Amino acid sequence: MDTNVKLPQAFLDRMAGLLGTEYDSFLASYHAERHYGLRNNPLKSSEEQFTEKMPFDLEPVSWAREGYYYHASKQPGRHILHEAGAYYIQEPSAMAVVEILDPKPGERILDLCAAPGGKSTQIAGRMNGEGLLVSNEIIAGRAKILSQNIERMGVRNCVVCNETPERMAAFFPAFFDRIVVDAPCSGEGMFRKDETAVAEWSEEHVEMCAQRQYGILMEAAKMLKCGGVLVYSTCTFAPEENEGVISRFLKEHEDFVIEQVPHDEAFLAGRAEWTEEPAQGLSYTMRLMPHRLKGEGHYIARLCRRGMEKIPAETHTREEVYTQKETHTQERVKNVRHKHGAGGGKDNPENRADGICSFLTKEIGLPEDWIQKQHGRIERFGEQIYLVPEQMLPMQGMKVIRPGLHLGTDKKNRIEPAHALALSLGIEEGTRTVELTEQEAERYLCGESLPYDAAKGWIRLTYLGYPLGFGKASNGQLKNHYPKGLRITRR
Repeated sequence: MDTNVKLPQAFLDRMAGLLGTEYDSFLASYHAERHYGLRNNPLKSSEEQFTEKMPFDLEPVSWAREGYYYHASKQPGRHILHEAGAYYIQEPSAMAVVEILDPKPGERILDLCAAPGGKSTQIAGRMNGEGLLVSNEIIAGRAKILSQNIERMGVRNCVVCNETPERMAAFFPAFFDRIVVDAPCSGEGMFRKDETAVAEWSEEHVEMCAQRQYGILMEAAKMLKCGGVLVYSTCTFAPEENEGVISRFLKEHEDFVIEQVPHDEAFLAGRAEWTEEPAQGLSYTMRLMPHRLKGEGHYIARLCRRGMEKIPAETHTREEVYTQKETHTQERVKNVRHKHGAGGGKDNPENRADGICSFLTKEIGLPEDWIQKQHGRIERFGEQIYLVPEQMLPMQGMKVIRPGLHLGTDKKNRIEPAHALALSLGIEEGTRTVELTEQEAERYLCGESLPYDAAKGWIRLTYLGYPLGFGKASNGQLKNHYPKGLRITRR
């Protein structure tokens, strides 16, 4: 942190009163060296493969199995492998939230306040493509960034929404197995890295954030199944936004309890004495303090919903619609036409949607049964063709940024593969793949064409085994299909 930045005096006075003898160590942390982190993307490589291929030194983060520290001078955000989704740059303390959530393959999981995507992509890595991940962001611009990060990391089973918590609760009553609420907060834990948070801080802002957090948590509770897990987190030290919000919520929700879970020994316990009318079990919540560990400030609470399952009538209706739609889709995919445009004419929308299976096999080089092995169903949205996660309910009326894995665009007389498809495929999936040198990969990311004398058609390009995107070979050249909005300038 710039030592010229003045921390708010009211903040300092409060922290001195809370921390007592630890206050001097806490204050000294603002002038200590910051710690930088990134996470391996297990959807694209194992831990062993990842560490072998990384061109810079890494040190494991003790509380996150995919997490590593790196030295800021290495600038991994400017590396080819970052564009390929080999890793996600994330503040180390923030990685602890998903560890406490402990997502599993096959579950239905919601990240309610998801942008820019750090926790969603970490959850997706644990799910390994199985189950449903819904990532929501209320601010449209941030929702688009979230969607881009989901795409870069090669996530197949995620739906990205741009909704309010209230509307999400109406769409998904008692639906999710796990929910993470990384609530918007006053950002005190980020003061060391974010001068804007310092400038915007006030005691009134803290109180406003606490009210907003409580409202978000109330809506999140409506979407959790009985027996489900809800993890609430902030990046602030303010008791009003942490122990205070949890205590107020539990007072109104007797079917929720704070769970005690194993965690890193560097985490401190939540403090019941820091809030009025404290809930039982606050010592099971966790505080991550920058003077105690190599990371910024965070607060985490894991809640469990007890009781017998009572699904509202609306939920039954939406589940029945989903089940009928899924059965129909499975039958259609099972009997899919293997010739683009066969039976009924090339302009028949259903035929064009089915034609994606033939396209993926013949022009992308994927196995004939690739679609059938995926945990999803093919759906069209205008000209766009998506693989929608199999557990996703019908999306009519929702603001959806990304309904699933984008497979391609139907151009009436041809299909063009989506960039997201290339980024989601493993090196072992498909035959039409070319490995690029570092210089060729740099040129590709800049939007340049490359020489190529082999077979014509769509080619998936990789670097160190990580997918970068598609090119189309013709007349000795590989035409560049890296999205223009993602292209980089010469380094």
